[in-house]
Amino acid sequence: MANNIRNIAIIAHVDHGKTTLVDKIIHASKIFDAHQHFDDLILDDNPLERERGITIVSKNVSVRYNGTKINIIDTPGHADFGGEVERVLKLADGVLLLVDAFEGAMPQTRFVLGKAIALGLKPIVVVNKVDKENCRPDEVHEQVFDLMFNLGASEDQLDFVTLYGSSKQGWMSTDWKVKTDNLIPLLDAVISSIPPAPTLEGTPQMQITSLDYSSFVGRIAIGRVHRGTLKEGSNMSLMKADGSIKKVKIRELHVFEGLGRVKVAEVSSGEICAVSGIEGFDIGDTLADADNPEQLERISIDEPTMNMLFTINNSPFFGKEGKFVTSRHLRDRLFKETEKNLALRVEATDKEDTFLVFGRGILHLSVLIETMRREGYELQVGQPQVLFKEDENGKRTEPIELLVVDVPEESAGKVIELVSMRKGEMTIMEPKGDLQHLEFTIPSRGLIGLRNNVLTATGGEAIMNHRFVDYEEHKGHIPGRIAGSLISLETGAGTAYTIDKLQDRGSFFVDPGEEVYGGQVIGEHTRPNDLTVNIQKGKKLTNMRASGTDDNAKIVPKRQFSLEEAMEYIQKDEYLEVTPKSIRMRKILLDENERLRYAKQAD
Repeated sequence: MANNIRNIAIIAHVDHGKTTLVDKIIHASKIFDAHQHFDDLILDDNPLERERGITIVSKNVSVRYNGTKINIIDTPGHADFGGEVERVLKLADGVLLLVDAFEGAMPQTRFVLGKAIALGLKPIVVVNKVDKENCRPDEVHEQVFDLMFNLGASEDQLDFVTLYGSSKQGWMSTDWKVKTDNLIPLLDAVISSIPPAPTLEGTPQMQITSLDYSSFVGRIAIGRVHRGTLKEGSNMSLMKADGSIKKVKIRELHVFEGLGRVKVAEVSSGEICAVSGIEGFDIGDTLADADNPEQLERISIDEPTMNMLFTINNSPFFGKEGKFVTSRHLRDRLFKETEKNLALRVEATDKEDTFLVFGRGILHLSVLIETMRREGYELQVGQPQVLFKEDENGKRTEPIELLVVDVPEESAGKVIELVSMRKGEMTIMEPKGDLQHLEFTIPSRGLIGLRNNVLTATGGEAIMNHRFVDYEEHKGHIPGRIAGSLISLETGAGTAYTIDKLQDRGSFFVDPGEEVYGGQVIGEHTRPNDLTVNIQKGKKLTNMRASGTDDNAKIVPKRQFSLEEAMEYIQKDEYLEVTPKSIRMRKILLDENERLRYAKQAD
């Protein structure tokens, strides 16, 4: 049976059409019953994934074609979720590399493809979106070949099959000029060029590479049976990271079938399965024979590069909008997240209500914060901090990223100037269609707040991507935000009259009539220093009629921030208050006199 299984992971950059392609494969294999109806983007079942158009958590589905079972493993396309990618590739024997016919291989694709090639997986290349204008499939094919060669691919890996087509229209072909009407060429290529899952006889072994949670049976271990056969009800050994061995019993076994799971009595090597009934396991642990346990090599997960302070909401508007507001709620939720979000680490601090959360980047942390606010949590977070290390010579090192910007030619100079100010060094500049393709190496610190500035300078036309490369020597001081904050003096609703009169002092983040509190950051000052203003004052009314017409207030609409933009915007002495309905910026010390006292002590 195992020879009739193909385990394949799909790699693609954000928005290159990976989830759409999986949809079409699922529809093509007719695994739905006639009465079932599914929308598009079947795998992106989390509302955040649908809104942002990214895959955050890897998922498994399986289809059957010509008597062969194909397990398709979806991988996240964003480098911030690199912790997911490492493990997922351990389940596969081959990879489907999906690239856009215009954009070609992007930096995050390189990151995942490099991992796949190092594991010796056989690739199939799919050049997607050949129906788009300006597409350049032949150039992209050459580019992918060069990329694999540079990543050290073997001869067998370089001898890959290439297919061209459009996931959206549901067709694939070996020649991009010859349009077909189905995905059969792709399924044929998977069966002919991806090696079947190997069958290894002997005592059972399975490495836990992923996990799921069910409120009925608790944590569920997911992995690929490496050797032997797992049987329902059998006693096993769980081999931990510290070398300890724990006796466990398999309660139930499930294999992936279609979009769901099917309960089975036993699972042979080569198949991916879910095991319930095991307690106290971690990712990378080996499930082995009860009498002669043998451990498989552990998985290493990329280390976090950034941390943020999470604390309970203690602002004057505390508890008005959220359900979960206490430190116990926050603690339980953060530690629960570490059970399934493996690149995340949480450390308690000396304060009961404050925690340090370590993650792979701004996006990784913002997805957690956004999920929590939707669940009804109120919390405050501090400015994101990059993690520094010391090398063996005692020198301070910091994480360096590869930054790729595609931008219209006339704006390229502005982008280069902005990145250079943040200690970025340009390595590549070349034309790509009607855009300029720029590549830089830049410290992770330099990326915080950069996206906002680049989008403003280029009129929103720049496309930015980045991925972590390595730790290098500390690059020195990077200038942060130049403008100071406008801070509210009192609590209450702002009036149109006062906001209008203060518009020459800066731009506002609040509209007239919006409730604010003393110490809240309500705008950006035109100068570097902070300025405390009273926006609650009304107009002095008299019983004299004004000569001529009264000036109507003409107020510029408030500046809107997304969660990530706000996280990148705040300064060291500010918190971001996040509730289910609002995102507010505030000073850590709300009282103006306290702030002044603290500033004097610091000097």
